[in-house]
This record gives sequence, structure tokens and C-alpha cells, in this order.
Amino acid sequence: MTRFQDQSDAQAHDSYDPIAIEARWQDRWRERRTNETDLAGGPDPFYALMMFPYPSAEGLHVGNLFAFTGSDIYGRFQRLQGHTVFEPMGFDAFGIHSENYALKVGEHPMRLIPRNVANFTRQLTRAGLMIDWRYVVDTTDPSYYRWTQWVFVQLFRRGLAYRKEAAVNWCPADKTVLANEQVIAGACERCGSKVEQRFLAQWFFRISDYAERLLNNLDGLDWSDTTRTAQRNWIGRSEGAEIRFKVRGSRAEVGGPQPSDLEPRTSDLVVFTTRPDTIFGATYMVLAPEHPLVDSITTPERLESVQAYRDDTARQDIVARKVNRQKTGVFTGAWAVNPASGDDMPIWIADYVLMDYGTGAIMAVPGHDERDFEFATLFDLPIQRVIAPDGTPADAPLTEPFVDDEGAHLVNSGAFNGTPVGEAKRQVTEWLATKGAAKAVVNYRLHDWCISRQRYWGPPIPVIHCDACGPQAVPEQDLPVLLPDVADFRPDDTGVSPLARHEQWYRVACPNCGGPARRETDVSDTFLDSAWYFLRYPSADRDDVPFGEAMTRKWLPVTSYIGGNEHAVLHLMYSRFITMVLHDMGHLDFEEPFTRFRAHGHIIRDGAKMSKTKGNIVNPDQYFEQWGADSFRMYLMFLGPFQEGGDFRDAGISGVRSFLNRLWLAVADARTDGTPDADVLRKLHQTIRKVGDDTARLGYNTAIAAMMEYMNTLRKGDRTPHVDEVRPLVQLVAPYAPHIAEELWERLGNATSVMDGGWPVFDEALAREDSIQLAVQVNGKLRGTIGVARDITQDAAVAAAMAESQIAKFVTGAPRKVIFVPGRLLNLVV
Repeated sequence: MTRFQDQSDAQAHDSYDPIAIEARWQDRWRERRTNETDLAGGPDPFYALMMFPYPSAEGLHVGNLFAFTGSDIYGRFQRLQGHTVFEPMGFDAFGIHSENYALKVGEHPMRLIPRNVANFTRQLTRAGLMIDWRYVVDTTDPSYYRWTQWVFVQLFRRGLAYRKEAAVNWCPADKTVLANEQVIAGACERCGSKVEQRFLAQWFFRISDYAERLLNNLDGLDWSDTTRTAQRNWIGRSEGAEIRFKVRGSRAEVGGPQPSDLEPRTSDLVVFTTRPDTIFGATYMVLAPEHPLVDSITTPERLESVQAYRDDTARQDIVARKVNRQKTGVFTGAWAVNPASGDDMPIWIADYVLMDYGTGAIMAVPGHDERDFEFATLFDLPIQRVIAPDGTPADAPLTEPFVDDEGAHLVNSGAFNGTPVGEAKRQVTEWLATKGAAKAVVNYRLHDWCISRQRYWGPPIPVIHCDACGPQAVPEQDLPVLLPDVADFRPDDTGVSPLARHEQWYRVACPNCGGPARRETDVSDTFLDSAWYFLRYPSADRDDVPFGEAMTRKWLPVTSYIGGNEHAVLHLMYSRFITMVLHDMGHLDFEEPFTRFRAHGHIIRDGAKMSKTKGNIVNPDQYFEQWGADSFRMYLMFLGPFQEGGDFRDAGISGVRSFLNRLWLAVADARTDGTPDADVLRKLHQTIRKVGDDTARLGYNTAIAAMMEYMNTLRKGDRTPHVDEVRPLVQLVAPYAPHIAEELWERLGNATSVMDGGWPVFDEALAREDSIQLAVQVNGKLRGTIGVARDITQDAAVAAAMAESQIAKFVTGAPRKVIFVPGRLLNLVV
């Protein structure tokens, strides 16, 4: 037969209509429950997780689809390998994006967000993702945020949630707190407004208690190197010493007692330094303007200038203070005593010192720190050399800070003169410890997680404040604390949540004493919503527990997580932290949530990453209608390496569509008589190996290229392919273009889904080339290559080499020795 089986000519040669085919197969998937996972009974579970989206009003954009398609291909590939694959989806629908858009269009988020979610669901379904929609989660659904509040209560009970006043970045336009990562060059990332600093009472989680564990566990995670490096840098472990400086007092600007004549103050200043070896060069101290000791140590004559400086600093955002190159500061009038040298050191305040690192105070060593050198030069403060390379005198002047410690030693440092820098750090710390002035410590850049938001659209923090009993967690049986449907949800400049304007909602009885109390009116950070959502998916059909014990034990930790590297730090860090806490409390039997994480790249359009803020997004609906979802999926994966991304250009999609057209015709024309061609079978099995290897490592672009190359072999010279040459190609295409693969798989006579047909079997023997290129050397120098049979003998190889004039001309007489490595090398020694 020249057509496969007994298809009619009409069916065999009907044209490829992706719109009709994709609609038909999405209906069949629903009817046949093809994408529904047997969570309880399925063998060899594989949890394929993709980062759930924020459902914007604009709908899904191509950048989203790039990420989701790549994850879906990997999940489908694992299913074809024999795994029971669970691929769920949800919506990270709370937060400032939704609230701001609702304010912009004059609509309430409780009405707006469900429409957005419905639109996203439509688009994700249209894209052909293998999602089990029975287990969808929506962070704005009370059935979900009930358990987000439960997570808060667990941390509260364990002493890991606390409330304190803290300096925060405040966006006056969005009227909310911003994380440091959301401030770009002193402006709000979202709206561009200049960011201010405010002090607000905030709820925090003690993630810093887990810093060492979060850091150490990274070594055992199968994650992208860039992601692990980003987390290590964010945690920021540094070894050093805490050093105590006695505050001696003040002296007048003109005349008055010298510092040594003043009575010691009761307060000590504690600094953290990674360079205790340089303490003999510490000539002044600097405190953060908000340091709690500033009020008590500032002398009366300096109060006005100190307060003015503190007020000015409060108008800056925290990020700008970190990067500001211009040095400013004010002397407090107070002095401290250097515990190593006994010298008096003036105490200043300056905005380049922050309370959120170390102790909010530094010992300034201007001789060996660029920032301190600039400050000392500006304010005419002493600069002392205490480190020098070999051959440099101890009194050599410093015209710039000396920061090259390699091969250097201490000078002007008393008994430690001549000690190499590496040894001096430990020795100086131990010496100061004997004086009660220091101790070795490890410090971290990672700070406690501020979860408070002074907005409306989020889960209310489940705390009740009682004047008699203090803050009380809402009893679990009273969860969820429902977000009330209020009309006036617009934030204001007070820094107080809109919920604080609704006394009827926040006035409640204390759950402990029954007396009058008030609810917490802040809502929680959306990062808390996403810090545990992966635990909820397998148990999303239950309302009695946040996550079922049996399902969690079977399906978690997550087997494979694919998402954006923009979440490499905060989301992944917070998810790891929450998992560790729940593990420590006995709720989970694992402490790392994601076994494997890979970061995808980004789609570039008009020279920038595709995003709503850049205004360069593309809605995929138009491409679905024009080209079909399968063509668009494959095109996105063909743009470039998945973990790097690529440039989006409309022109490239036609090539992918042409490949699918040719696949369609190859199946229609496939013959069943005779046997497959040996050369085509060889290329087929080489392609099976290539596509399998590349798909496993997310090398989708090269896998698609290999399938296209095989298609050229399959149809070379308009040859009619054998069905056994075509069927495996349909299986290879299935993860990439599932709709057409299902249609062609059925036309090839199969009654079940192509996703249950397995991955084509690779045969090493069939993939092996019969001929090879043999390198020929003469006296060890390469003189050419010859095409020979794989199993050629030595004598035949010598004869073949001598038949090539470009090689034979280097051989005079019979070779004295022949070195033959079968399949690789022939060396003639003459």
C-alpha cells in the first residue's frame, strides 16, 4: 500500500488545519481526562512545577508563554519516559499590581481579578499545557489564604514572627512599603516616583535565624549555578569580630576638657568588622543616623545639627544611601576609646552607615578603606597606616587607601607589627577577647523578612492586639480572617492600611481574655502567598488541612521547578525558609522544597526583556489564531537556548509551521509495504538519541533542529516514507506540538493518547555509521582523512591511505612501522 492502512484519499490528503485540530483535541483531553493525574495511585511520581503567574488585566503575554511552554515540554517528556506527571497551575492574584490597576480603572479588585483569572485560564488551555485543572489554586480565594494565615500562626507560635518599628522604603505614589529590590536609582520600580524613608511598625519573620542552614543546604541542591550563586550572595556570610568601644563623653568645640578628662558613659558601642586586624588604624567611628544611641550620646551643643541631619536622611530611600557616592556626616560631640590603642575617637553619624547591616555602627579605618578614606579626607580626620607590603616603611604616607592585603603585614600595631594579615585577624580578635573587648562572630547580609503591607488587596495578618495581653494569634478554628469587601480601599499618605478605616471590622474581643481588642490592619506580603503554594497543589481538593500527609509524602519535594531568575533570591529563599520551619515543627518530612530548579531565559523584543513595565509585551492570542498553538510553541522554543532566551521576530514562525506541514504530509503519504530504508533508520535513531538528550537538559532549540534535519532526510528527493520511519517522529514531536501529535498518532492507528505511547526506543546498533573518517598521520603529523568502513583492517586501511595522492606523497618506500587504532587513527612511520 502507498498510503497508511486503509485511509481514504480524502483523509490522507486533507490539509493541516491547526485551529480545528487543536480545538478538537482540547475537547477530547477534557472528555477523556487525559491531563488528569492519578495522584493517589499513579506510579513513579514526577511533580513538574512552573511558577504560577500574576493574572494581569492584559492577559497572558508571550514572555509568560515562553516559560510555561518550556516547563510543559519537560513535563510531557517525563510522562513519555513512564512517569506519572503532575503539572498543576494557579494564580498569584493578590498584591499591589492588581490593586493599582483596579484603582486606575475604577473597579474593585474583588470583581476584576476573577475575570483576569478566567482569561488566563482560557489562554493557558489554548496553549495546550498539560495542566490538571482540578487542582488549581488562587491566592485570593479564602479557601487558600485561610492556610496562608495558618502558616503565619505557626511561625507566630514558634516565636519566629515579631513586630517592631523599622526603616522602610516608602513610595508616596503607590503609598506602600517597597523592598530594596523594588527601588531603582532612588525611584519606585513600578511608577518611577522618588522613594522616601519612613519608620513604621512592621511584622517580620526571623529568617536570619536560618541563614547558616539556608547557605549550607545550597551545596546539595540541583539548581542552576547562577541561582545558587545569587542566593549565596544574598545570604552574605562573613566572618569577623564584634568589638566593644567605651563611649567616653564629649568635649567643647573650643576649649573645655579633653576627651581623656571626661567621665566614661555607661553605654558601649558595638561594631561588627571583618577586619579586626586593622583596629589600630581605627581613628573615628560612624553610626547610622537612626542608631538608638545617637540621642543619648549627642552633646547639647550638637543636638540641633545632628537632628537636622537625621531629618534629611529620613527623606532618602535606603537603596540610595547604599549607593550614594557623596559623603556627608555630622559630629555628635561624643568620643569613644579604641580598645587596642587607647586613643580617643570622635563619633560621627553618616548616611552611608545603615542599621540593617551589622550593628549600625562602624569603626572607620581610613588608611585601608576607600569609603572611610573619602570621609576622613573630606572632614580632616586622622588617617593611620597599619598595613604595608614588604619593603614599605611603616611611616610611608598614604595618598590613597592601601587595600591590597596579599603578602602584606601589620605595622603601627604594637605587638602585632610584622604579623601577616591572614594570621593577624585571628590573633587580634583573641587578644581583644582577653580584654573583654571582642568576640569572634559570623555575620550575615540576610535580614529578617518584613511581611507587612499597608495596602488593602492581600490576606489580613491574623493577629489581634490586646492592651492587656499583647498581640494574640487568631485561633486556627477562626481562620480565615476574611478580607472585607469595602468600597474605600485606596491607600493614603498616613502609612496606615485602608482596613484601619473600618472600625466595625477591626474591633473584636481578645481571644485570650475576652476584653476589647483590635485586629491587625496590615495585610501580608504576596511573597508569603507564594512561599508555600507548591505544598497546596496536591491537596487543593481538601478544605480540612493545608496539605494532606499522604499526598505530601508521595509528591513532595517538587521534582522539577522551572521559573524566572528574577525570583532566584526572594521567592526561592522564602519558600525554602517556610519549608524548613514547617519541617522543624513536624508538619513536613523534608526541609528543601525543590529538588531541581532551572531558570529559563527571557524573550527580548525591541532590545529589552518583554514585560508590562517595558510596554513591549505581545499577546499570544493573535498567533494562536493565525498559526496555531503548536506552531507558536515550537517557534518560541526555537528562538534560542531555553535557559538564555531569544529575540522575538514574527518572521521566524513560518519555518516551524512548514515543518509541521511536512510532518502532516509525511504521515498522510506513509507506506506500509516493504521495509524502512537503512540510511533513514540510522538517521532516525541518531535523532531519537539527540532529541532525548537535548530535551532532558532543556536544550529545546537544538532538539527541534534535529527533528527538522531528520525531516529533510525522511523526505529527501520527495521520497515516500515508510510508516516505521514516521511513527517515532510523531512521538518525538509530542512534547513540543501535542495537538498535531495526537491527531497524527490516531491516524497512525492508535486508540490511546500519544502521551501514553511512550518515548521511541533507541537502538545503538541502528544509529551506528557504517563508514567513518579515519585520520592518517605520517611520522606523527596529520596528512589527511579517508572515508573507510567502520570495521576496516589495518592492511586495508594502509592500502586506502596510499591510494590518496595527498597522503602517498609523504611516504617514501615501505613504512618501517604502522600504528593503527581501529576507528580512529592510522600512523605511518617512514
